[in-house]
Amino acid sequence: MSLRPFHLAFPVRDLAEARAFWGGVMGCPEGRSSDQWIDFDFYGHQIVAHCTGEAAADAGTNPVDGHGVPVPHFGIVLALKDWEDLAARLKAAGTRFDIEPYVRFRGEPGEQATMFFRDPSGNAIEMKAFADLGQLFAR
Repeated sequence: MSLRPFHLAFPVRDLAEARAFWGGVMGCPEGRSSDQWIDFDFYGHQIVAHCTGEAAADAGTNPVDGHGVPVPHFGIVLALKDWEDLAARLKAAGTRFDIEPYVRFRGEPGEQATMFFRDPSGNAIEMKAFADLGQLFAR
C-alpha cells in the first residue's frame, strides 16, 4: 500500500496570523479557504487551520531524552537537508523553540534530528528527520 496523505484540522485564534506563519514562515502553499478556515499543503498532506478565536489547548509535557515534549503536538518527518533548511528559516524568522533543533538518541536506535516550536496560536509542532529513514520505527 502506498502512503496516503493525512488530514489534520487544528484551532487557530486568527486566520491572518495562521496565513503568515503556515504560508509564509513554514512555506506551505495555501489551498481552499473561507472566512473561517484555510487549507495548507503541509509537505503533501492537508492541514486545515480553523479559526476559533482561541489559543490551542496545552496538556503539558512528557519527558523524552531529557526534554519536556509538548503534548499534544504534530509534525512530519523530512529529509535531513530539508529539516536543516527549515531549522535555519525558523531561526531567521525569530521562532522561539520549545526544544531547539538537535539530534536525539545519538548513536542509538531511532537516532533523529528534531525540533519543537509553536505556531502563533500555540499549536505545538515537531519537525524531525532521520539520516537513515529505516530507523523510523527502530527499537
